[in-house]
Amino acid sequence: MTRTIAFQGRPGAYSDLACRTAYPSWRTLPCDTFEAAMAAVRDGSAELAMLPCENSLAGRVPDIHHLLPDSGLFVIGEAFQRVEHCLLAPRGATLAGLRRAHSHAVALGQVRNILRELNLQAVIEADTAGAAEQVAGWNNPEDCAVASSLAAELFGLDILRANVEDAAHNTTRFYVMAAAARTPPPETADLMTTFVFRVRNVPAALYKALGGFATNGVNMTKLESYMVGGHFTATQFLCDVEGHPEQPALRRALEELSFFSRETRILGVYPMAAFRREQGGAD
Repeated sequence: MTRTIAFQGRPGAYSDLACRTAYPSWRTLPCDTFEAAMAAVRDGSAELAMLPCENSLAGRVPDIHHLLPDSGLFVIGEAFQRVEHCLLAPRGATLAGLRRAHSHAVALGQVRNILRELNLQAVIEADTAGAAEQVAGWNNPEDCAVASSLAAELFGLDILRANVEDAAHNTTRFYVMAAAARTPPPETADLMTTFVFRVRNVPAALYKALGGFATNGVNMTKLESYMVGGHFTATQFLCDVEGHPEQPALRRALEELSFFSRETRILGVYPMAAFRREQGGAD
């Protein structure tokens, strides 16, 4: 039976590409929203969900941090996908004949050099793959889309120029989510732990809460804060750290954190992606 992984976006989106790269034999399930992708896992329509959490250029992905803690899902893996933007146009179109480039606002902001070089008018659309689908439907040689090579394949468009992004390091990181935790044994090498916590509303609470990670030599790779419940004094933090909660160093750090936080909840313990190890995430 074919297994299914859900993502937010249209077919051909970079999340779709990330799913196909990480799980090449699986069927991908496009969903309109992040909530719908999570719901697909909860109701059994999909076994996993691929959810973007941060991009090397744009920073964190809005909404994901608010949705994860109450989603009922667990992080069971991470994936990294290079964002390789292409200029896609109908068959027969030429670079010289292009007048307008359609894509998501973030994508258009990442290809300013090619827009300037070709003197293209940037037109904001809802997403990259949806822009490619529109350009295919219009079949106008003056319109192109900034999207993935997968979108070109799915919608029958020509790639007039590949890798038009301004920065070669443009990469998106994803959480792979499941309905049940898949915690590896503590002795497993190269693990990541994702958790959330709230600090007590007292002076230097965050400084004290994080001190244990430094003194125990735990590498914290991500720390994001956001308000909860609409209160400026109620702040929740989402963290990624290297290690397993039952390994001595991280266990001591989490114990120290508990003295200064109101709530600590593990969202997942999972293998470190090969991309992270290659980038020097683990010794």
